[in-house]
Amino acid sequence: MDGTVSATSTPCIKVCVIDPVSKLCEGCGRTLAEIAQWGRLSEAERLAIMALLPDRLAGKPPEPPPRHARA
Repeated sequence: MDGTVSATSTPCIKVCVIDPVSKLCEGCGRTLAEIAQWGRLSEAERLAIMALLPDRLAGKPPEPPPRHARA
């Protein structure tokens, strides 16, 4: 792999405006930190973030991480 990001592994739609309240890009739903790190993330990390973006853009609160049962 040559390290370039394919169109399928980036949610960028070239509408790069950060919402001052949510701190998310209005075009793709990523945070500034995610945008800055994007080129260094693995494809699996990118896909995991991309799975969260539709809910972010719809304004839904993030799902809490799963809780592990205690013995």
